Amino acid sequence: MNFYENNFKIKTIDGEPLDLSRFKGKKLLLVNVASKCGFTPQYKELQQLYEKYNGKLEIIGFPCNQFLHQEPGTAEEIKEFCTKNYGVTFTITEKIDVKGQNQHPIYQWLTNKEKNGVESSKVKWNFQKYLIDENGNYVTHFPPQVKPMSEKILKYLK
Repeated sequence: MNFYENNFKIKTIDGEPLDLSRFKGKKLLLVNVASKCGFTPQYKELQQLYEKYNGKLEIIGFPCNQFLHQEPGTAEEIKEFCTKNYGVTFTITEKIDVKGQNQHPIYQWLTNKEKNGVESSKVKWNFQKYLIDENGNYVTHFPPQVKPMSEKILKYLK
């Protein structure tokens, strides 16, 4: 079952329902994000990537507080941090769990080969990235240390 056939439910950082099917026809880069992490400066490159491939790529940031409590803020604080410090205009969602007992269904799909059809993975830290193609098929994942503007990611977007 592809990404869109799951009809995942999630809210934006503003608490509005987000219909992920509106992104059909574009590649998706899904990233668990945090404001107080050594990888937090990747927000800058994520925004650059979003602007460079505008119309072809959507980036969705999923705030998560599961790694050393590096995303403790409220929705308002997270939004202000992303906007003020990195000029983020890509989609940021409500705070979710990306692993464990309360793992969000999106991340259950992303990390389980039986669901995504390609590979199983564990979310090891903040800023792990998952790539979905235009048709909702899982492509691959990138560990946190792979920067957004890295050739490892760009080769899939050309």
